[in-house]
Amino acid sequence: MLLRRLLAAAVTATIGAVTTTAGAGLLAPSPAGASPPVPPVAWADCRDGFECTTVPAPLDYDRPHGTQIALALLRLPATDPAHRIGSLLINPGGPGGSGVDFVRAYATYLPADVRARFDIVGFDPRGIHASTPLLCFDSYADAVASLPPMPFPQTTGEEWQQRAADDKLAAACARHGGAIRDHMSSADAARDMDLLRRVLGDKKLSYLGYSYGSLLGQNYANMFPGNFRALVIDGVVDPTRWVGSGSGDVPLGTRIGSADGARATLGEFFRLCDAAGPNCAFSGGAADRYAALAAKLREHPVPVIDPTTGEASTLTYNALIAGTLGSLYTAVSWPDLAAVLASVQDQTSPAELGRRLARLRSQLGVPDYPNDVEGSPGVACSDTVNPRSFGVWQRAADRAEQQYGYFGRVWNWTWSACRAWPASAGQDRYLGPWTTRTAAPVLVVGNYFDPATRYQGAVAAAHLLPNSRLLSYAGWGHAAYFIAFNPCVNDRVGEYLITGRPPAPGTVCQPVGSPFDAPAPAASAAPAGTAGVFLPTAVREALRAD
Repeated sequence: MLLRRLLAAAVTATIGAVTTTAGAGLLAPSPAGASPPVPPVAWADCRDGFECTTVPAPLDYDRPHGTQIALALLRLPATDPAHRIGSLLINPGGPGGSGVDFVRAYATYLPADVRARFDIVGFDPRGIHASTPLLCFDSYADAVASLPPMPFPQTTGEEWQQRAADDKLAAACARHGGAIRDHMSSADAARDMDLLRRVLGDKKLSYLGYSYGSLLGQNYANMFPGNFRALVIDGVVDPTRWVGSGSGDVPLGTRIGSADGARATLGEFFRLCDAAGPNCAFSGGAADRYAALAAKLREHPVPVIDPTTGEASTLTYNALIAGTLGSLYTAVSWPDLAAVLASVQDQTSPAELGRRLARLRSQLGVPDYPNDVEGSPGVACSDTVNPRSFGVWQRAADRAEQQYGYFGRVWNWTWSACRAWPASAGQDRYLGPWTTRTAAPVLVVGNYFDPATRYQGAVAAAHLLPNSRLLSYAGWGHAAYFIAFNPCVNDRVGEYLITGRPPAPGTVCQPVGSPFDAPAPAASAAPAGTAGVFLPTAVREALRAD
C-alpha cells in the first residue's frame, strides 16, 4: 500500500489510454419478446493451457431481452477430466479485482486435489476490466490524475483535497460512465454468476470468493439458495454492515470494522517481531519504535534516499500507515516490512534496504487493471448506503482514529467517493435478508488476525446463514485458503469443495510457526503477489504513482 512513497523506491507503471477488448462494449439488444436461452459460447485457446471466451448477459435483468453486456471468462481445465466434478468459479475480491487475471496468475498453483477435479474459472464482474467496463475518463492517465495526492487524508486540508477528488470522480462517472454505471451491484453480478453456471454446463455452482468475493457469494447464497453444491467465502465481510441499511450515517469503510482488524494484526506483528529477537529487524520494543517513527512523521515528513537511484524522496505519516497496512495483508512479507521500518528509522544500509524493498514489492504485486479507479466505487457505491454529508465523513474519521488508532482514517476514507456517487447506481442493490436457508452448506473461512476483513465478519456471516459452517484460522493476513500456506486450511477447504462435506463444528486451524521463522518449503509453492489482488483500489493506484 503506497509502497512507492513509503519506501521511496521506483515502481514504473505504463499509463496509457484505456482500451476495451473486442466485444466488451454494450452489445445490440436481443430480439424483443424472445425467451433468452443459455447463450452459446466458443472457447478459444489462450496459451499455456488456458481457454477464454466472452459471454453475453443482460445489462438490466428487469429487461432480459434488452441491451446486453459482455462478461470475460478464463478457464484452466481439470487435470483429471475422468473425475471432473465441474467448474470452480473464483472471485478474488476488491471490489474491482479481475478473476481472469487471478486465475491466469495462480490457478496452476492451487492444491492438486482441487486442480484435478475442477475446471478453474475466473470471470471479470460486470463493469470490471475485460468485461464491459465502467470508464469515466478519456484515458487511464486522466483517471489516475483524478486521485488525491495522498493515500488517505490526515489533516483538514487533505480532507478537502479528498473531497475535491471524490467530486471529480463521481461527476466524471455521472457524465461519461454510461449505462453500466447503474447496473454494477453485487446482486446483478450474482445473477451473472447463475447465468455463467448454466453456460458452463453445471447443474449446481461451485464457488470460491475472497474478500469482497465473500459479499458476492453471500448475495448468491441468499438469492439462489438451491443452485450451488459448494460455496466458500474466505476473508469475510458482515453483509449487514456492508450494505448499511439503517446505518447509513456511518461511512462504509468504518462500519465494516476493517480498522479494528488492522489494529489487532499490527499488534501481532509487534508481538511476534519482539519474540523473534534477531530474526526480526525491528525487534526490541517494536510497538514503541513504530510509535516514535509515526510521531516523528506526524510532525514533519522526512527525506528518504531511494537506494536504486540515489534520489531523495519524502516520507509522510500517511505513507507510513498506508504502506504498513498493505504489508500486513500477507504474513510472509512481515520480515521484509520489519527490515524496511528499521532501515527507514535509521536511514542505514541503503543497499540492503533496496534488496528488501524489491522483495516486498514482488510479494505484494502490482496488479494491472485498467479501470481500477472507477471499478471499485462502481461496485461499492452501488451496493451500499452512505452519508451524503461531508462533515459526517470528517467526524467519523476523527472517531475512527480515536477508537482504532493508526488505521482508523485510511479505512474510513477508502470508499469516500460514495458520498457523491450517482444515486441511480443503487437501484438494483440487495439489502437482505441474509438469513436464507440454503440447500447445501456454505463454508465460511475467517482469520483471527485479518487487517482488511476482521474475524468478526466471518462469525457474523456464519451466524446469519442457517446452513453454514465456520472454519477459523488462528493466524495472520488477509484470507486463508491457498494464501496462508496452511495445510490444515487447505485440506479442509479442499475436502469441502470436492465432497460437499464441511469440517467439524468449531474447527480451528493453527498456524505453523511464526512469520519470522525460516521460510517453510510450502511458501515456495505459490508465486509471490497473491495478496496484491486484494489491496484497496487507492493502495494499488498509489503504488503505481510517482
